[in-house]
Amino acid sequence: MSSKKQVHELIVNQGILPLYFYADTAVSIAVLQTLYQAGIRSVEYTNRGEAALTNFKEMVAVRNREMPGMLLGIGTIKNKEQADAFIEAGADYLISPGMVDEVAARANELDMLYIPGCMTPTDIIKAENAGCRLVKLFPGNILGTGFVGAIKELFPDVKFMVTGGVEVTEESIGGWLKSGVSAVGLGSKVISRQALDQKDYPAIAQLINQALDIVRNFKA
Repeated sequence: MSSKKQVHELIVNQGILPLYFYADTAVSIAVLQTLYQAGIRSVEYTNRGEAALTNFKEMVAVRNREMPGMLLGIGTIKNKEQADAFIEAGADYLISPGMVDEVAARANELDMLYIPGCMTPTDIIKAENAGCRLVKLFPGNILGTGFVGAIKELFPDVKFMVTGGVEVTEESIGGWLKSGVSAVGLGSKVISRQALDQKDYPAIAQLINQALDIVRNFKA
């Protein structure tokens, strides 16, 4: 298992975090392989369906065989039981849509990165006091870039990732990075239901490459 610091740095350096769920195991694995080939080294699989845990175990097995350096996180973790199940399955880090104290405590015990979802300064203070140094601002399309600018100076020791409504455009990704976030989560705008249903992996790879180029250009 990678340390909290290693995972944190990888996500921030990558600048984007692809996230998805699909019930079919083979498609879930093929998307992971596509992302890896495109240069992605950290992915959030989302705990959104009955097949999530089974699929995740299979994805970890394939990752271990074929994808050195790939870190697999699990999202939509809402309680300690879910956290423990996916930790046992091989998760490298945990993400929640909100701040879950018992999940933060469990992650701290294991020196595992936990990224809670926050929507208010109160949420962020709670997360910071629980030891979280990377916080997900969610939903981004509701909060807007102005929110980041307004609160960033209050939390000099916290880095922010935004998820929700981020588009694969210079205006959207670049706008969020300029506002002060360190990374953006990219879900259905990159790994769409249509692409999953049609197994259109080249379309996913093309959008991921575009997003990575936008991040590289911004950092340059």
